[in-house]
Amino acid sequence: MRLNQLCSKGKSSLRQKDIENDGPFNVYGASGIVGRMGTYQNEQPYVAIVKDGAGVGRTMLCEGKTSVLGTMQALLPNEGTNVSYLLHLVRSLKLGENYSGSTIPHIYFKDYGKQEVPALSAGQQSAIAERLDLAEQLMALIDDETAKLDSLVKSRFVEMFGDLDSDDSRPLKDVCSIITDGTHQSPKFVDEGIPFLFVSNIASDVVDYETNKFISAEDYEQLIRRTPIEIGDVLVSAVGSFGHPAVVRDGRPFCFQRHIAYLKPRHNLVDSDYLHAALLSDDAQRYMDRCAKGVAQRTVTLKSFKEMKIPVPSMCLQEEFAAFVSQVDKLRFVRTKC
Repeated sequence: MRLNQLCSKGKSSLRQKDIENDGPFNVYGASGIVGRMGTYQNEQPYVAIVKDGAGVGRTMLCEGKTSVLGTMQALLPNEGTNVSYLLHLVRSLKLGENYSGSTIPHIYFKDYGKQEVPALSAGQQSAIAERLDLAEQLMALIDDETAKLDSLVKSRFVEMFGDLDSDDSRPLKDVCSIITDGTHQSPKFVDEGIPFLFVSNIASDVVDYETNKFISAEDYEQLIRRTPIEIGDVLVSAVGSFGHPAVVRDGRPFCFQRHIAYLKPRHNLVDSDYLHAALLSDDAQRYMDRCAKGVAQRTVTLKSFKEMKIPVPSMCLQEEFAAFVSQVDKLRFVRTKC
């Protein structure tokens, strides 16, 4: 069956300036609840999806007697459709992937509503939703543990190296032999081959190779000339949810979109794990936030990355920090497996 047989399109014309915070009913935006009103659009719980901008395709479950901003699309479950199942189903479609152009991305219900989805009974939907809801609760616990471990690494970095703006700070263009971005070409995708990665693939500060987009080996050989990826290189998201670094940990081949910056460290000057932590530090994140340009899609330019300064302590200290990170990663792996 088609997705639009499970749900219908709700109202989506509310502007941020229309919200007067004069009532008890919540209004949802891309980041969650953004205000309150005296009236509401949707009586029953529903799914909302970001329909344009940097967060396009992101979904959330919304309570009944609430409204959404015009940047969101409310998907109202039809009779017999489990709203939690609808949420997981829409997420599985990954509607926000694969936007690599310079224009603001948009998705429309009239288009994705035609996508074919499994035709399941109410009982089957409920069983699937229950299992996936439990999985998400477990993932949230793991995320909380991971956040605490990440905070531990950040604290250790500051303890060992202090602020980025120190006497031994050097711009990234001095400690990296290559600073560029991914392909600007529109790849010809194939059914299977070399993985093609997007910003979403490094949103968790690690390289996630899970993708449904592939390029041929021939195209890969052409594209990889700009970005000769090796173990220890660092990728950084440069648009939307920018500032997420990821170290390349294995040698499998891949290519990536232009909105990802590519840094090849000079390993006699800077350790990959140290560079990763430096990019995640509060100072570096604030620097990128100041440098980001644009409104709908804020972007950190390659020039800004090249001029970013980080302290460059002795390799002995960097290796000591890298050993600490390795121990934390082992603990993170154990927590994840548990």
